[in-house]
Amino acid sequence: MTENEIIPRLTEVFRDVFDDDTIVITPETTADDIEDWDSIEHITLIAAAEEEFKMRFKMGEVSGMKNVGEMISVIAKRGK
Repeated sequence: MTENEIIPRLTEVFRDVFDDDTIVITPETTADDIEDWDSIEHITLIAAAEEEFKMRFKMGEVSGMKNVGEMISVIAKRGK
């Protein structure tokens, strides 16, 4: 799975979780870039991404994600 395949699907996940159809994500996007992205919404976001890509993130992967690009990298390696 490539970044170009992942970003549109992940964008929809972000838009659903944050209830904002204007969100545009890039690999550099961080929690600081999205107003409602706090620790609680992060859990919701991870669960929604896992559901979308039919995978489970490992705890170390989740704690190591500093931006959307790192999430994309994990999905690209293991996602469906």
